[in-house]
Amino acid sequence: MNKRIIKDQSALGQFGSAIAQICEEKGIDKDKVIESVEAALAAAYKKEYGKRGQIIVAKLDEITGEASFKQLKEVVDETTRVVDAEGLENEDPESEKVPASAVRSEEIIEKAVLMPVVDETSNEEVLLPKFNPERDVFLDKVKKIDKTIKVGDFIEIPLDSKDEYGRVASQTAKQVIIQRIREAERDSMYEEYKGKEGEVLSGVVQRMEFDRVYIDIGKAVGVLLPADQIPGEYYRIGQRLKVYIEKVESDPKGPGIKLSRRSPELLIKLFELEVPEIFSGTVEIKAVAREAGHRSKIAVISNEEGIDPIGSCVGQKGTRVQAVIDEVAGEKIDIIEWNDDVETLIEAALAPAKVARVKINESTKEAEAYVSEDQLSLAIGKKGQNVRLAAKLTGWKIDVKKLGGEQVEASERETEGEKMQEDSKDKLEKEQGQDVLENKADELEDQSAQEETKLN
Repeated sequence: MNKRIIKDQSALGQFGSAIAQICEEKGIDKDKVIESVEAALAAAYKKEYGKRGQIIVAKLDEITGEASFKQLKEVVDETTRVVDAEGLENEDPESEKVPASAVRSEEIIEKAVLMPVVDETSNEEVLLPKFNPERDVFLDKVKKIDKTIKVGDFIEIPLDSKDEYGRVASQTAKQVIIQRIREAERDSMYEEYKGKEGEVLSGVVQRMEFDRVYIDIGKAVGVLLPADQIPGEYYRIGQRLKVYIEKVESDPKGPGIKLSRRSPELLIKLFELEVPEIFSGTVEIKAVAREAGHRSKIAVISNEEGIDPIGSCVGQKGTRVQAVIDEVAGEKIDIIEWNDDVETLIEAALAPAKVARVKINESTKEAEAYVSEDQLSLAIGKKGQNVRLAAKLTGWKIDVKKLGGEQVEASERETEGEKMQEDSKDKLEKEQGQDVLENKADELEDQSAQEETKLN
């Protein structure tokens, strides 16, 4: 006989309001909360009135507040269970009987992992669990109920509802509800942020542990690892910045969200936010090459006639591109127009250097860019950065050569800029040294003039 768990209609209304509030605050589906309550009721019933090994299931009627309980038993035979004759003799005969009210169950439950039995005579492990009359029932005993039933199915036996529960059972129910709601909230957060992979979100720096930065992005906290941080960028607690959601993984403590400030995708998403033409598809970003914290190059193309792709990205007085630069810690961004002609594309990619001509080898995807001597340092860039970014952007290996035909190898590219820096440094030091000597000579002359004046 079923009895009402919630007898007062006002209490039933409060119960429904509490469920609705939990669903809204935690972002959990109502059915998940009801399942948590049913699992808690079943755990409390088993703790107070059940036996070890039993599978108790509870069903809650949201309208009337009535809760019904039933016990599930798995249908087994000698091929799926080890039968202990001595154990069966000590068992209660009532537990082996199948009530007339038992029916085939449509419940879907996770089967428990049962411990295998060890044969004491042969000392060999038998990969069959031991028969438990509280959890199992033999096939020949349930054939009378349903002839179509088979091994592996479950039968359900109705149980009497109870109104009184002890302190231990109540505490068990409370713990089950808390655990189930946490699990449901964790799953809900995982599904939500899993769908946001590849997006840019605004977050607030919550804390910093060693070289890791933890950023609050709403309902969850993501981690910014050192490899995903912009080199030279400093973070402070409470700082607001935009981050790229690179990967979301399931974790027992909550969804593990890996963030990035170094990914080239961050630039693409930031331009989508700042440039309406890119967001609508009128202007398309074809390629991105980035060395985070230093310099980036992006190639854009217009899908509509009359639209300037570079001008759209730069914006009036550079407001659009400047907003992106400010977001990536002042990183320099070169914007070029994409061209299907490889030679034209490579010429544009090597900007700000002016390229005289480009010679390509399509079979090896190698290109030779010829520049005048005064443009050589611009084409190479600091430590080869400009030509390296151009190669990443175009997907071609680029060798820079002087118009005279002298090739600049990669090793020479790096030393060229360093040599120029050293020459400039030496020149500056010499000039500064000369200035110091001249100033010192002037001071000595002034001192001698003052001494002569005193003697006179």
